[in-house]
Amino acid sequence: MSFFLSFLNMLRHNFYGKILLFPLFVIFILSFSCIRESDEFSELEKELIHSGDSTQMMRVLQTDNHSDSLILRKMSSRVNPGKKDETLRLLIARMYESMRDSLRPGVGIAAPQVGINRNVIWVQRFDKEGEPFEVYLNPEILKYSGLTRKGFEGCLSIPDCREEVCRSYTILVKYQLLNGMKKMEMVEGFTAVIFQHEVDHLNGVLFTDRLGTELEGIDLESVESCGTDDV
Repeated sequence: MSFFLSFLNMLRHNFYGKILLFPLFVIFILSFSCIRESDEFSELEKELIHSGDSTQMMRVLQTDNHSDSLILRKMSSRVNPGKKDETLRLLIARMYESMRDSLRPGVGIAAPQVGINRNVIWVQRFDKEGEPFEVYLNPEILKYSGLTRKGFEGCLSIPDCREEVCRSYTILVKYQLLNGMKKMEMVEGFTAVIFQHEVDHLNGVLFTDRLGTELEGIDLESVESCGTDDV
């Protein structure tokens, strides 16, 4: 960084350097602008999100549909919390309705599963009193424990499939809340499994991609519930 700053300072005092600095400055501004714009919802995303009100679920994408599968395999991008964004709030509300569909309720959901490749997830917190559902924006798993657990998982986007998957028992996760506040916490057990499953969705990874991974896990099914709903 110091070398780069010295280089820019040298250009600033040189006639030809000043000519070169201008396009570099323009490139920097445009790049920053693109980064900020990527946080905003596209017109197509807004159209899909606003196709129903906050009480209406969005269609959950399925892997046996080719077009759906392409979306589920894409990397998702960040959202911009902390401002009064009605589109983001509506997405969150409609994702919840999709997750808690009485015909096929889940314990978590990620935005790609409703056709929006954005970093938004819902997770049921089995580690908290009352087992509440909570929404997390731009979640990232910073650390995975070496200790693992085996348990059966299903997915709202993969019909009629439940398989045993090995996951880290404990994770360190950071995320943002709707008000923009940044938080970090250690999560354990089945709640940690849900976080890992949903963050995988944001990276275009499905739980079936984890099958056959050779990890030394501990089977906790006889100790605690692995859950009966999909994620």
